[in-house]
Amino acid sequence: MEILQEILLGLCCLFLHPLTYIAILVTYFIGLARVKRERKHFRIRVFDFIYELRFLFWPGLAIGLLLSIITIAVGVVIPIGMIVLIGVLTFILSGPWTFRWLTPSYIIGLAIIVSLFLPREAGSDTFTRWMSEAGETNLSSLAILLALLVIAEGYLIWKYGSRATSPEIFKSKRGLPVGSHISQRLWLVPLFLLIPSEGFSAPFSWWPLLNINGQEFYFFFVPFSIGFFQRMKAMHPKQSVEFTGKRVLGLGIVTAVLAIPASFFPVFTVFIALVAIVGREWISISQRLEDARLPFFFTQRKNGSIVLGVLPKSPAEAMGIKVGEVIVRVNGEDIAGEQDFYQALQKNRALCKLEVLDLNNEIRIVQRALYDGEHHELGILFVEDHETSVG
Repeated sequence: MEILQEILLGLCCLFLHPLTYIAILVTYFIGLARVKRERKHFRIRVFDFIYELRFLFWPGLAIGLLLSIITIAVGVVIPIGMIVLIGVLTFILSGPWTFRWLTPSYIIGLAIIVSLFLPREAGSDTFTRWMSEAGETNLSSLAILLALLVIAEGYLIWKYGSRATSPEIFKSKRGLPVGSHISQRLWLVPLFLLIPSEGFSAPFSWWPLLNINGQEFYFFFVPFSIGFFQRMKAMHPKQSVEFTGKRVLGLGIVTAVLAIPASFFPVFTVFIALVAIVGREWISISQRLEDARLPFFFTQRKNGSIVLGVLPKSPAEAMGIKVGEVIVRVNGEDIAGEQDFYQALQKNRALCKLEVLDLNNEIRIVQRALYDGEHHELGILFVEDHETSVG
């Protein structure tokens, strides 16, 4: 009963931690910037400006609760000084207003390395005491924490990173319009951690203590930020993001395996941190190099028009049109561009019949009655010579 009470009280700490509100603020401004970019390219936003906020707490909360079983079972102990250091690094890496650097490999990896250079002697003031606590953090606990969060990152990217990516248009080196997609997500993954009571005051006087083998600990629900950013020009967004997610998941598994000897040789944690940092950066760089090497995926075609984006709650979405599919015929007429699409659409404003080449290179026919008040061009975004390319 005492442990259950601690867990429920620990949940309250999620909304006491300043990083929760920093994450909300950063996500909000990222959403505003995305809407501004979409309006510039298409004269219309694809998703509303709070869309990214819908991913912030879910499914990270569920994954955090699941991983907390492991942190509690193995007894991961992180002093408040290290929590503060991780929070400071998270704040610094979110400074560029991008989720690119908010990966556990960088945040926890850098925290491990920085802790090696912190003073071990505690001073009389709070700041020096926190630095001392961070420097004396059990490295084995940090190795486990790093491995769990990298695994969580890989899973989140793999399963959720490709949902509702944002389209954009840019000019190729030949001056032709080319489409791409951006996946930008921030997840909060809260973990239950044991915080030593020594030298730390709970936020409330009634906050209970948990006694384990004669030592007193607080249970705190600590939010960890996991960010992801990827631009895709040469592959379908789902394929590209899932591939990256599997790579990161693999890195997390390698990190977890390496964390086993760190339990016996804590200094080995420094090597694990370097592996995580270098490995994560290699994944990002290799993705960008591969994307630059391959031909563009979203380009104008002679036969049909590739779908760059689909507006939510539009006729196209209701018809099951997907990003990356190619519309080859509209109302019985072949098309090769937005203008052809628009002209063929005008031939029958009551019923729309499309022949679509799907992602498996198979033709399917979709049709739907059109009603007054619906998007006059189905809500499909194409790659065109001009910036306003809603079709």
